[in-house]
Amino acid sequence: MAPQQLTRADVLASRVRAHQLDRETGTVADTAVLDLGVQDTGADAGRWALAVRGLTDVRADDLALVWTLRGAPHLYRRAELPGVAAATAPFSDADAAKRVFDAAKPLTAAGIPVLTALDTVAARMREIVTVPTVKGEMSRQLTALVEEPYLRYCRPCDAVHLYEQPFRLAALRAGLELQPDTSPPVLQPVPGFTPADVVPAHLDVVRGYLRLHGPATPQQVAAYLDAPVADVRAHWPEDAVEVRVDGERRWALAGDLDGLTAGPVRTTRLLGPFDPWLQTRDRSLLLPDPVRAKDVWRTLGRPGGVLADGEVVGTWRPRKTGRRLRVQVELWQDVPLAALEAQAEQLAAVRGVEPAGVEVSG
Repeated sequence: MAPQQLTRADVLASRVRAHQLDRETGTVADTAVLDLGVQDTGADAGRWALAVRGLTDVRADDLALVWTLRGAPHLYRRAELPGVAAATAPFSDADAAKRVFDAAKPLTAAGIPVLTALDTVAARMREIVTVPTVKGEMSRQLTALVEEPYLRYCRPCDAVHLYEQPFRLAALRAGLELQPDTSPPVLQPVPGFTPADVVPAHLDVVRGYLRLHGPATPQQVAAYLDAPVADVRAHWPEDAVEVRVDGERRWALAGDLDGLTAGPVRTTRLLGPFDPWLQTRDRSLLLPDPVRAKDVWRTLGRPGGVLADGEVVGTWRPRKTGRRLRVQVELWQDVPLAALEAQAEQLAAVRGVEPAGVEVSG
C-alpha cells in the first residue's frame, strides 16, 4: 500500500488536536501531554501549559516535578512516577553516555559504564536526601562520596562538584522529586518510590513523541530525547506506519492515521516559551521562516509563541507591574484582539495577579 500523502496543514491541525489545544476543559487523567511530561522552565510554565489545554483545576498532590528528558524539570502525574522513571531512563549505556554529554569522557576513561555511574550517584543521593534538601547542600555532600571521574571543576561556582547531567538524570533513579517553585531547587524523597520493571505503553517516550509531534522521523525523536538514533530505531513501534508529508518520508502510529486528515482547527493560544508544542524537533515545519524561528527559539530571553489555527503567528512577553500583568504581543498576521485578551486574562488568573490588557505591535 502506498504511503498516505499529507500536507503541512494536515500535520499542524492534527498536532493541535493531539496536544488538546482546541479544548476548553480537561482532567489530569485525560491530558495527553502529561504522558510525555510538561517542561516546567520559567514562571508558572507547567501550570500555564496545562491551562491552555483546559486543565486549570489541579490539586497540588496530583502532579510531581522531576528532572527527566534532557535533564529538564517536567511535570507528570504523581501516581505514574514509577513508570515515568522506567520510561525516561536511557535505553543503553551508549544512550546514557550521549545524554550526560561531556561527563561520559572521564567515566569511560576510568572504565566506569555510564549506566553504572548513574546508579552509583542515585545510591549516594538516596543516602543523603532523607528530608527536603537544597540542591547545593546535596551537591556538597555528594562530592565527598564519589570518585574523581564523577567530578569536574566548575568555573562559575569556583568549586569541584558532580557534572550537572549525571546529577539531574540520577535524581529520579534515586526516587527524588523537586519541590515546585523553589530556587535554588529543593529535592525530597518520593514516598514509597520504586521504579517500574515494565514501561507502561502510554508512557513510552518514542510512542509519546509520535503521538504528540508526529508524523516524525527517528532522527527527530532521537534529538528530542538526546539519544542515539540507533537506540531509537531499536525501540521503534511495530505499529508505526510510513507516510509522506509534502513528499518527505515520516512515520505515524497506525491508530493516529484517521486524525491526520480530520480538517482544520480554529483556536488561539499564548504558548509559553517551553510549551510542549514548541518542543518539537522539526522546527522548520512548525515555523518555516528562519528569521522568525530564530527569535522564537532564541537561547536567552526566549519569548512565548502566539498560536492561531495551528500556525505560530507571533510572539508574546508578560510585563508585570506590581499586581498587574500586561501582555505585549508582536504579530506577523492578524489575530482577533478578543481572543488574545481572553488568553491574557487567563494567564493573569493562573499567576494570581490582575489583568492589565494586551499591547499589540507588528
